[in-house]
Amino acid sequence: MTNPFFADSALPYQLPDFAAVRDEHFREAFDAGMAEQLAEVAAITADPAAPSFENTFVPLERSGRVLDRVATVFFTLASSDTTDAIQSLEEELAPRLAAHHDAIVLDPALFARVDAIHAERDALDAEQRYLVERRHIEMVLAGAALDEPAKERLRELNQRISTLTTRFEKNLLNDTNALAVHVTDAAELAGLAASERSAAREAAAARDLDGWLVTLVLPTGHPWLSSIEVPATRARIMEASRARGTRGGEFDNRDLVLDLVRARAERARLLGFRDHASVVTADETAGSPEAVAELLGRLAPAAARNASVERAELAETFGAPVTASDWAYAAEAVRRERYELDTAALRPWFEAERVLCDGVFFAAERLYGLSFAERPELRGWNDEVRVFEVSDEDGPLGLYLLDLYTRDAKRGGAWMNSLVVRNELLGQGAVVTNNLNVPRPAAGEPTLLTLDEVETFFHEFGHALHGLFAHARYPSLGGTNVFRDFVEFPSQVNEMWAMWPEVLANYARHHETGEPLDPSIAQRLRDAERFGQGFGTSEYLQAALLDQAWHTLDLEDAQAVTDAAAFEADALAAAGLADDAVPPRYATTYFAHVFSGGYDAGYYSYIWSEVLDADTVEWFRENGGLTRENGERFRRRLLQTAGTRDPLAAFRDFRGRDAALEPLLERRGLG
Repeated sequence: MTNPFFADSALPYQLPDFAAVRDEHFREAFDAGMAEQLAEVAAITADPAAPSFENTFVPLERSGRVLDRVATVFFTLASSDTTDAIQSLEEELAPRLAAHHDAIVLDPALFARVDAIHAERDALDAEQRYLVERRHIEMVLAGAALDEPAKERLRELNQRISTLTTRFEKNLLNDTNALAVHVTDAAELAGLAASERSAAREAAAARDLDGWLVTLVLPTGHPWLSSIEVPATRARIMEASRARGTRGGEFDNRDLVLDLVRARAERARLLGFRDHASVVTADETAGSPEAVAELLGRLAPAAARNASVERAELAETFGAPVTASDWAYAAEAVRRERYELDTAALRPWFEAERVLCDGVFFAAERLYGLSFAERPELRGWNDEVRVFEVSDEDGPLGLYLLDLYTRDAKRGGAWMNSLVVRNELLGQGAVVTNNLNVPRPAAGEPTLLTLDEVETFFHEFGHALHGLFAHARYPSLGGTNVFRDFVEFPSQVNEMWAMWPEVLANYARHHETGEPLDPSIAQRLRDAERFGQGFGTSEYLQAALLDQAWHTLDLEDAQAVTDAAAFEADALAAAGLADDAVPPRYATTYFAHVFSGGYDAGYYSYIWSEVLDADTVEWFRENGGLTRENGERFRRRLLQTAGTRDPLAAFRDFRGRDAALEPLLERRGLG
């Protein structure tokens, strides 16, 4: 059998041929792919000609095609449809892939060529010059300028870090599955909608259990906590959520986190930095941990104050002090009283197919002239994955794959990924994916979304649009390959269309009667947008500050930490955000973003990007909202530029100035 990774896929847009992939293909393709890329790099460094962009950067951009194809498919499966075999191979591959990456970025001959071209970069065109600058700083921050003994220790640390992050993700998935809350008495789920009960019944049946199973989501707070009427059930769900990675045994993440933080701190010192956060932010728009601390520190006191006010208001309505497990339920009661609005009761108006076609796709059509044609003959990594061909007025752009439902084999949260990055050098279009974790109802029953799930859908599709539109000459500048603290900006902007009157009126229709959502309810939804921002901002800032606390430790301080829970408690208290009723959105032992997901020292990115987002929303409101003219300006000046230029320069080109902070403060009630 021919290994499918040894040649480009023959499917449209080079969509990976998932149906042809077998477990035995992976190791063979990884071995061959790494060997091939090392040979390609060796050929570059052996070239006797003087270093030039054409003889160094172009072949470097072309290198590693087999490795790229197999890694894309393998890690898609590892996150979305994993198996024991994939998890085992992932642990084996993690240090090998880290070593392979180091073999390239730490190659002194390659760095000498890159350094020479960097010194003469002014002779290049703008995109070439930016690519050279990006590659140069990435290699410097990776350790390319270190002496050989330091490089050897760096290689050891990188392999160790890769192994630990892989193990963290595996532990979290397994413990999350193990801690799902099993309910055998229907009365314990009083308050849940029929569709939610159906999803819980399906989850139990999938594990051959009687009754109902409440599977956990990645954040601390489960969306069903706002509906379940039984305090004991709410408490069980919250307790299970917060217990992940802390129960001892093989899936405990506490000591693993300490090892990981120490390894990152030691690596930072080798690279000449005080701490890991300094390394990360040196190559972000923020520039330094101090800049991050200034923004988060400015927001935290007001957020804590607002959360305290909200807690008092909830206790008055609730008739008792609210706990973490009660907060969402009490908040929903206050929302109903204050705004005559029951968000849980709105789910019949948020049927998933209508949200997708008449909401998410509709907004993209109005803004960007896009059309979407489902391609049922094309297969994704699981039979539940749907494939759409995306076109604009000039022709096809690429493919969009949607994996909507939760599975035990799928990690928590929601995310976007690129299977193929649009670029001119390799002549490739875009293939982008969205993964959500919506509970699947019983066969024949509708999939009804919560308001949060609707907003998440629009958010993740904003990432997808970024990947579809991004246009670069070179692969490493394509797709969403931008600074981490900018990448959330396009997705957060796209969230605005979920509640935009014209869009909401188009998709928010009762799944049985077709009745549109009452305009007065739609208005109350918009009126209530600032409700609960004290809690929402506080739980987010706790996570962002916790990430910074772990990653601003120098090596000695990291080695001195022996208790992850105590460190977390002290960090939150120092930030003025410690509140038993408002837990962090992600606690240390299940903070996948920073201990396995690539947002280490970068979880601040969401609020950092939201400064740009809030200012952009103001621009759309001032300029007529959902129009093709506005969409084209945003697409051409921001989304399409991909990683080909400084993103803040692209923002200034779009907005006419730097972003103002005031729209964010107004949105979150922090003024």
